[in-house]
Amino acid sequence: MNYHLAETKHLERTTLFLYGDEVSPRLLPLKKDELAYLTDCRTKNRDSIVQLHRFNAQKEHYSFWVVNYNSEVESSLVNEKLRRVAAQLMDKLSDEQAHDIAISGAGVLTEELIAFIEGLTFANMKFDKYKSKKEFHLDNVVIDERFLKADDLNRNIVLWKHIENCRQWVNEPVMYLNADQFAQQIKAVAEPLKVKVTIYEQKQIESMKMGGLLAVNRGSVDEARFVVLEYKPRNHVNEHPIALVGKGITYDTGGLNIKPEDYMQEMKSDMAGAATMASALLAAAENQLPIHLMAFLPMTDNRPGFNAYAADDILQMYDGTSVEVVNTDAEGRLILADAIAFSNQYEPELIIDAATLTGAAVRAIGTCGIAAMQQNAPNPMQLLKLVGDQVYERIVELPFWPEYDELIKSEVADIRNCGTVPQAGAITAGKFLAHFAKHPYIHLDIAGVAYYGKKESFYGVGASGYGIRLLYAFFQTYDLTKRKEVKKSGKK
Repeated sequence: MNYHLAETKHLERTTLFLYGDEVSPRLLPLKKDELAYLTDCRTKNRDSIVQLHRFNAQKEHYSFWVVNYNSEVESSLVNEKLRRVAAQLMDKLSDEQAHDIAISGAGVLTEELIAFIEGLTFANMKFDKYKSKKEFHLDNVVIDERFLKADDLNRNIVLWKHIENCRQWVNEPVMYLNADQFAQQIKAVAEPLKVKVTIYEQKQIESMKMGGLLAVNRGSVDEARFVVLEYKPRNHVNEHPIALVGKGITYDTGGLNIKPEDYMQEMKSDMAGAATMASALLAAAENQLPIHLMAFLPMTDNRPGFNAYAADDILQMYDGTSVEVVNTDAEGRLILADAIAFSNQYEPELIIDAATLTGAAVRAIGTCGIAAMQQNAPNPMQLLKLVGDQVYERIVELPFWPEYDELIKSEVADIRNCGTVPQAGAITAGKFLAHFAKHPYIHLDIAGVAYYGKKESFYGVGASGYGIRLLYAFFQTYDLTKRKEVKKSGKK
């Protein structure tokens, strides 16, 4: 989709007009009968879509859509409603085959306009590369230059581009995206951005003794990969990096604890954590945020073939911890544990992981947000929750009480990869990972939001990219927080 800033009031094409509560109706660019109709609709429902029919000088028909919205509620809710109404309008534009549109407004704030364009952009992202007949797509969007600066638009376009990359990766079937292919595709995006890329191949992973990653990979015909990205701008505000760790299971059969049919569907998405963390870092790099970031991305599929690892196996992890395998379908935490332990050597001031880790997280909070836990990181967690509310990619913090550690104790090894009871599955998974983190740590279980089996508003069907806007907003706010700390301390 192409974006253009221009004067829109004279354009005779399909127009989407945002109408909040800050403008007198008499100032709207409407005829008397149109205004009367709009006023009646708005009186009945302040959040409504009104279609007006118009004709240009050549007597060609085009639509003038007025998006009524209540702008007097909390701003994050206003913005989320605008994203969602944009997705509804996309369906209407598809019906009319309107590939070129203009967007204007009355009294609209910059953040409201961006939210609306964001909703259109996400709804326009469709995974149709293998379809003979392509889906409807918007081609050109002209935006009223009175409401949006070029720099603001361009920074968001960069972010949206990396969210689309993430969604395309997660939607890709494993037959076209195994661990090596995934690693190479990330490298192809990262290198032009001057992001340092290190790809550890199978023999290197073996020499590093990453027992979790190697065990999960034993049932696969494809080799494992471990990708490390580093973005370190000269003006970085953090003394030590933020470590981003992402689960990269390119397909999860469950291994020898094989999943039943209904649960194996959509398991190409089990690498969404790695795609999310890579995309968040790459968006920050392209927009030159002054944050030192590193990403640690373990990659393999989990298959029941060859010499597949089994329940009752005891693994020796990268940091020397011995792990009793209770269930081979709890594989994500094994590869993440090695990556987290590896990241400790860089002395990160914060470790954040993202993973489609547990069905327990979905059962706990559904598909409306992220289940999260923290160890020695209360302030960063609070900041994540605040920005999550702002961008409407919300976090629910689950308890991390010491009693949960008892549930992963093993009689034959240091710890087990699953709890001893079926309760608190999302928390015990987080506790397992926290064992390997030697620095402040946050765990994000994105199982409920990374992939939607049916259409979910502007996220559409399939991969959502959920969490990238959250992390990007966190990086921005973290930058401001760090600058205030430096200013207060008097350091240069």
